[in-house]
Amino acid sequence: MPEGEADAEAEARAEIRAVTEALRALRFRLLGVHASLPVSAREDVMLLGEEEMDFPTEARSTIECVLHDFVEATIRNLDDLAEYRPGRRSG
Repeated sequence: MPEGEADAEAEARAEIRAVTEALRALRFRLLGVHASLPVSAREDVMLLGEEEMDFPTEARSTIECVLHDFVEATIRNLDDLAEYRPGRRSG
């Protein structure tokens, strides 16, 4: 690989790693918000859709989904990408 391409690749990998660290910080902040919200005594009924959700229940539920479906998946994918080497299978 020519030197310029190798430099560009190294810079891209470093930037991807920096993004994953920022996402980890975001995950930590969201977990803090989640932990700070009280669990409603009626949360089970609200989550079943039998009663309208209050703000803490809606926020906790949304944060859990965002973390699981987007943030954690993105962190995993970007971590894998930063370590990607052609011809080498991961996992």
